[in-house]
Amino acid sequence: MRDLSPELGALRQRLSDAEKYLDLEGKRKRLAELEPEVGRADLWDDPDRARSLTTEFGRLADDAALFDDLGGRLADAETLYELAVAEADDSVELELDTALADLVRRLGDLELRSLFSGEHDEGDSVCEIHAGEGGTDAQDWAQMMLRMYLRWAETRGFAVEVDEESAGQEAGILSATFIIKGRYSYGLLSGERGVHRLYRISPFDAQARRQTSYAALEVTPFLEDLSSEVDIDEKDLRIDTYRSSGAGGQHVNVTDSAVRITHLPTGVVVSCQNERSQFQNKAKAMQILAAKLAERQREERRAQLSALSGPQAQVSRAGSFIRGYVLAPYQKVKDERTGHETGNVAAVLDGDLDAFMESYLRWRRAHEEP
Repeated sequence: MRDLSPELGALRQRLSDAEKYLDLEGKRKRLAELEPEVGRADLWDDPDRARSLTTEFGRLADDAALFDDLGGRLADAETLYELAVAEADDSVELELDTALADLVRRLGDLELRSLFSGEHDEGDSVCEIHAGEGGTDAQDWAQMMLRMYLRWAETRGFAVEVDEESAGQEAGILSATFIIKGRYSYGLLSGERGVHRLYRISPFDAQARRQTSYAALEVTPFLEDLSSEVDIDEKDLRIDTYRSSGAGGQHVNVTDSAVRITHLPTGVVVSCQNERSQFQNKAKAMQILAAKLAERQREERRAQLSALSGPQAQVSRAGSFIRGYVLAPYQKVKDERTGHETGNVAAVLDGDLDAFMESYLRWRRAHEEP
């Protein structure tokens, strides 16, 4: 039996540190305060307050449960190691190695939560993908990006609503709007905001030449109620209806149920076509518009921090990009900010983005002003 004391000691120290910087004591106190509130018989008489309380309670309980589970698993591993040493039993070494590897992974998940420092990091997100320079290849790349993020969300168990998708002229998409709902959705996706560049042999070029394509992802915090942040005057809106296109059921292409809303003072345009009625599409489009206008106000307030203000305006070779995806002549995905890279491009395009997101969060923490 090799000496596992240093590894167990390091894990115990990391767990102790996490208890402090995640303020587990404060979380437990808040849980005790919330418990009688969420147990009230009349809780749902006020649905908005009920949703707020139950969401907060659930998140705090999840943090405490994860910490307690880690503590129990680590204690079990320590006990098993002590017994093995006392009995000179080498047969449990493989079991201990497996347990320690699992603890390292789980502890990493717990530590990651300390990197979410933004006001809306725990919440949901509105995402938009726009094809940029590169013609049909760029539109195909935009569709590949849409699939990548939808697969990522599916893997994490997040809920997804695709609210608008504009088809490209020959292939792919010109744009798409979708909402990803789940804890830390915005915190994770905010680091994906920006221009993404694809370099590959074009499947649309008869001479099989290499093509560089660009598409951008925009990410905005999505809040169910933004009435306290944004006041939208109906007189400032132009509302157009049109016939939905693409998948969506029998109602598609039958009525003018799709809705496009233009906020005239700012020029912000949002669309929704995937709900079953014009009324539902308008309601969802108004939610998205409010989220975008609220984010616009936040960006204006933090204009001096331009690095946090969204994707580069120019989705082309003339602008900078946050990540490059190379499919030929070699395989590589590299983040231009953090330097994180991988040669497994297929996995990344299939939604394996967690390592890139975590590396960005750690890079952001390291570059934040003290």
